Amino acid sequence: MDPSFLILIAILLVVMFFMSSRTRKQQREAAEFRNNLTVGTKVMTASGMIGTVIDVDESTDQVTIESFPGSPTTWLRAAIAKKIDEPVAEDADDDDAADEADVTSNGETGSTISPDANDVPDDLSGLDTAQREYREQQRRDADADGK
Repeated sequence: MDPSFLILIAILLVVMFFMSSRTRKQQREAAEFRNNLTVGTKVMTASGMIGTVIDVDESTDQVTIESFPGSPTTWLRAAIAKKIDEPVAEDADDDDAADEADVTSNGETGSTISPDANDVPDDLSGLDTAQREYREQQRRDADADGK
């Protein structure tokens, strides 16, 4: 056998080992999560339904989820895909509003570009004058050749 062929096989085996070990680790973590489900945890099922756990039946491996108040559904524990973390409200919006107020209170605009009304065209005809002139010249040349 060719030594490069053996090296290729060895590399493939190592890659397969690492991929399978990573998969096993993910499966182990998912199983741990499902086994430790508690009432009040917000979860998502494998089909995408989001709800709050209201009951865990250890004997049948079933979990009751309530997605809307008063509408419980029962799922197999294995159907629970992941925990949904509640978004944390940040006070960054308040800081941005304060920064904008500081800038505008000093009489400046938030933009670094000064508006100049003379440079803004009234319509699109002024934006593409070179192409328009080229087409007009082609029409004139075609008319001159046709006469």
